Amino acid sequence: MSAMTSSTSPESTSEMRAPQRVLITGGAGFIGSALAWELNRRGCDRLVIADRLGETDKWRNLAALRFEDYLEADDLFVRLENGQLGEFDLVLHMGACSATTEKDAAYLIRNNYEFTRRLGSWALQQGARFTYASSAATYGAGEQGMSDEIETAESLHRLRPLNAYGYSKHLYDLYAYRNGLLDRIVGLKFFNVFGPNEDHKGEMRSVVRKAYEQIRERGFVELFRSHRPDYEDGMQERDFLYVKDAVQMVLHLALRPDVSGIFNLGSGRTHTWLDLTGAVFRALEMTPNVQFIDMPEALRARYQYYTRADLGRLRASGYHAETTPLAEAVSDYVRIYLMHDRRLGDESLPGESP
Repeated sequence: MSAMTSSTSPESTSEMRAPQRVLITGGAGFIGSALAWELNRRGCDRLVIADRLGETDKWRNLAALRFEDYLEADDLFVRLENGQLGEFDLVLHMGACSATTEKDAAYLIRNNYEFTRRLGSWALQQGARFTYASSAATYGAGEQGMSDEIETAESLHRLRPLNAYGYSKHLYDLYAYRNGLLDRIVGLKFFNVFGPNEDHKGEMRSVVRKAYEQIRERGFVELFRSHRPDYEDGMQERDFLYVKDAVQMVLHLALRPDVSGIFNLGSGRTHTWLDLTGAVFRALEMTPNVQFIDMPEALRARYQYYTRADLGRLRASGYHAETTPLAEAVSDYVRIYLMHDRRLGDESLPGESP
């Protein structure tokens, strides 16, 4: 339902239409700070960052970045609507509560759905390009497939998210479709993204990050047992995407005025949890040692055993770059960042050379 007619490569498109001024919500967070890092690498530092730093070390993600201003997200709409923040030609809305275990559905609706609806309306009224983070969690267990081809409202209505977080993201996808916005904005269904700048996420950190800690502290990794007969322990499959690849995809879509709609962002491949943890052990030059534990009862009915991004629409938009192979991505993350407690932008600090 959206136009994707140009065959221009993502690299040349980005050079042709570099953003002048960018608002990044969640800009101190994982993907948001990675986007700021990549924009800096492309010569863009006219960025305004909005986030909620709280008592975490999220602020460390900002230390190496160049930007005009930072503000707490609770002050965003007042300052946008009274003109204090000036004009933007691009809004990258990455801010959200991303905890798949969050049970306060009312909070998720306010923070993930209503905030997105309000910010999207403001951006469109101001003539700014609006790109927002949805999630692969909207697909639920995948009974309806994981294709981002949306032919009718019923295509979206058939999806059954497994948790309140996924539902809060799904609500805005539905709202955007019903109100004819998907011809003017870009939604991003992220699959399992991992990489630098995720330390503050607590239990929502990637398995790569958690495995690294467990291996360094105890010499082994714990994984959930399978509670389905069709999957052996550790053989649950996911689509893993390195954050450095994710930001290239985001900016390709965000900077193309001829592209709109909802897009899957993943590698388009599946790997098992044993593949992933094995790559961490190899990066540390250690023999794999995995121990299986029971999955908590509360998670079993809401657990995705298989995810794989259908990248047909992303490819049709002109993005043809291959993603970093899993073992290479894990090695880069572990050896360049985790082993030296670095964030994106710290690559040139003294220590082991990248």
